[in-house]
Amino acid sequence: MDFRYRWKNGRPPSRDEAARQRYLLDESQFESENDHKLAEESARKHLNIPLITPDEESSTLPHAASPNERKM
Repeated sequence: MDFRYRWKNGRPPSRDEAARQRYLLDESQFESENDHKLAEESARKHLNIPLITPDEESSTLPHAASPNERKM
């Protein structure tokens, strides 16, 4: 099965590499950010790896208050 977009490194990444990388496809082949996003989702489905969610970069753990913000 062939994929219609160019891979970032010239070849499909392994599943482990793809799971760690944010972008899998060569960005120069897309005219808009939306096209790039849709193609990245398609590439992840093609490789059978989890899709990137919009909240992936936000922390799931609460942040501790800085020493200056502590109330005594």
